[in-house]
Amino acid sequence: MSEGHRIIPISSDAFRRREVPVVDGQEPVADDGSVSLADRRGRPLRDLRISVIDQCNFRCGYCMPKEVFHKDYVFLSRDELLSFAEITRLARVFLGLGVEKLRITGGEPLLRKGLEELIADLAALKTISGQPVEIALTTNGVLLAQKAQALRDAGLNRVTVSLDALDPNRFRQMAGLTDSSPDQVLAGIAAAQAAGLRVKVNTVIQKGVNDAEILPIAEKFRELGPTVRFIEFMDVGNSNDWHADQVVASEEVIARISQSFPLVPVGRSTPNEVSERWRYRDLPNVEVGVISSISKPFCGECSRARISSEGLLYTCLFASSGFDLRQAVRAQPDDAMLSQMIQKIWRHREDRYSELRDAMLREKQNRPLARAKVEMSYIGG
Repeated sequence: MSEGHRIIPISSDAFRRREVPVVDGQEPVADDGSVSLADRRGRPLRDLRISVIDQCNFRCGYCMPKEVFHKDYVFLSRDELLSFAEITRLARVFLGLGVEKLRITGGEPLLRKGLEELIADLAALKTISGQPVEIALTTNGVLLAQKAQALRDAGLNRVTVSLDALDPNRFRQMAGLTDSSPDQVLAGIAAAQAAGLRVKVNTVIQKGVNDAEILPIAEKFRELGPTVRFIEFMDVGNSNDWHADQVVASEEVIARISQSFPLVPVGRSTPNEVSERWRYRDLPNVEVGVISSISKPFCGECSRARISSEGLLYTCLFASSGFDLRQAVRAQPDDAMLSQMIQKIWRHREDRYSELRDAMLREKQNRPLARAKVEMSYIGG
């Protein structure tokens, strides 16, 4: 398969690789000498998500459908991926710009060999205030039981596990596999808890596909303890055949759970937190969350940047193009200049895709905006 036939055709006009901007002087700094960084809508840069691999061992229809990502699909070569040293360098530069949290994603990040080495390198870094950086990882959990302790020992703090069904047949249907089981994921969650990792669970809900799983999953994690977050089915990328009538609004999710297990609203832990939190009235230490990108867009508080496994910087989950940091890292030995390049990109950021989509849906147009978008599997959600 040629480069142009990838779902992320790097050389195409739709998914163009953008060069980082030329910088001609020092970017603005605060009186104390620190960088004062905000985009055109006043949003700071606080969270960096780093994809370490574009491959996955699942073929979930909303992310990496097997009809597109089949056995002959051409993934990135090892040379095209950012090295661990390049990732660590970029993370250090971003931390100097105010980033406080790093999240490792994929594809499926546990498929990247030696991932513990990268975690250890990142754990040695500090935030701009001199504090240890918080490191999280998103995974489908199948390999987690084998790797949880080593990841914790290397310095990983948190793990988010994707689990869309507890029913074995529905789980296999959603994962696009015949030899997988939710028990593997539950074993990974148990291993992560035993290793001392903080655990959350993400569940993407699609009407008519797995909305019958809402109550069973909520009940399961009431017992186990980790917060489960129910995510509205989003129009990320162009391969998941998204339609608005497939969305189960977060309000409905909360209503369904509350019928069996009354909930008390908690709100958000920080203004830029994506999840609205609720706690069970009878179990105040156990929470459930909802992420409502469709019904309640939160573009105005978005403080996240994403780097693909080959080093493209995306300033929005729904972006059409990314800035080529790999080329910049390999050509620019000066971290200060690299920092200025990233600052310039962020200062010009004005993304608000979900708000635009919301306006369109209010006009009763149930299809996504007509534009090419980067696939979720490429930048890890």
